[in-house]
Amino acid sequence: MTNDEKFNLITRGLDEVLTPEELRSLIESGTPLRHYIGFEVSGIPHIGHTLLAMQKVKDFVDAGVDVTIFIADWHTWLNKKLDGKFETITRLGDTYFKEALKAGYLSVGGNPDDLKFIKASELYKQHPDFWATMTEVSHNTTLARMVRSVSIAGRKEEEGMDFAILLYPAMQAADIFALQTNLPHGGTDQRKAHVIAKDVAMQITVNPLKDISGKHMKPVALHHHLLLGIETPSVWPIPAGDKDAFRETFKMSKSRPNSSIFIHDTPDEIRHKVRQAFAPEGEVEFNPVLDWVKYLIFHEPNTTFVIPRDGKWGGNLIYHSYEELEKDYAEKKLHPQDLKNAVAEWLIEKLEPARKYFEDPQRKAALEEVERLTAKK
Repeated sequence: MTNDEKFNLITRGLDEVLTPEELRSLIESGTPLRHYIGFEVSGIPHIGHTLLAMQKVKDFVDAGVDVTIFIADWHTWLNKKLDGKFETITRLGDTYFKEALKAGYLSVGGNPDDLKFIKASELYKQHPDFWATMTEVSHNTTLARMVRSVSIAGRKEEEGMDFAILLYPAMQAADIFALQTNLPHGGTDQRKAHVIAKDVAMQITVNPLKDISGKHMKPVALHHHLLLGIETPSVWPIPAGDKDAFRETFKMSKSRPNSSIFIHDTPDEIRHKVRQAFAPEGEVEFNPVLDWVKYLIFHEPNTTFVIPRDGKWGGNLIYHSYEELEKDYAEKKLHPQDLKNAVAEWLIEKLEPARKYFEDPQRKAALEEVERLTAKK
């Protein structure tokens, strides 16, 4: 694989690379490429985690990058998820969450044996100097910035919160140095932590990042798209000045089951949810069904997507690019319900390996425990 091919594979489908120039330089330097993506142990993962994020992980594997999946049990505990007990969180990180991500990786055509997992609790035991690195990150970051950055944990600045959650951004930035990761990867909601790591990198003396020549370097942050949720928004159309804020609130979320397709949803549940999805005819902006088509179905090059239709409506539609499909939708040549039906069937087929993977009794029991802990009272 040439350097250009490697660059293109690493960056395809991403919303942001900080920065493309730094990534090219890193690849061309011959420095070993080390990736990580972190996940809290906080419920049932949706297709943004199990399909979109894991298809991106597969791109890294295919590009020859050393990939690490970080199970953030400490961070989950700080964030008071599940039952708030560290023992429960770290146990289910092993018995459920790792297995759910493996199932997602299977669904995107990957081999789970290619994946390397490490829990935060394991990393911190292996590297007790992590806490010195975290202190260095904190020394070089203001309190005000930490408060602004708690959004990476799904919190808002104005929320009442205990002090522990303010440790989260420093801990996440320090993870990058402890893991010696030069390619931190996450959704665009993780940008603030990654930028903190970039900004403090040259001041770190405990576990600093270095390139192949031994010089200190900054990590190159890679941010994938956040899939839109399928709930009908409370306001439509969206006021022009509110679009960025709306995208943040309209994203798919584990905490809003009606907004999401989950890895364990049955075929009937998937069909029902997708058929009820918000997808106004002719509207292409903030249309979640089109969003999924673009970032999931057409992620792979040379994709052909068939939309079955009755002969009386003109027969099947066949698309070889997202741009073709979006154009027909905008011109109302493609009806929302036909698109929804096709997307639902694509998701059902795509998630079939995950459903089979969780037929294993031990995995199924772990899933049932997580469902009990996250059930709405």
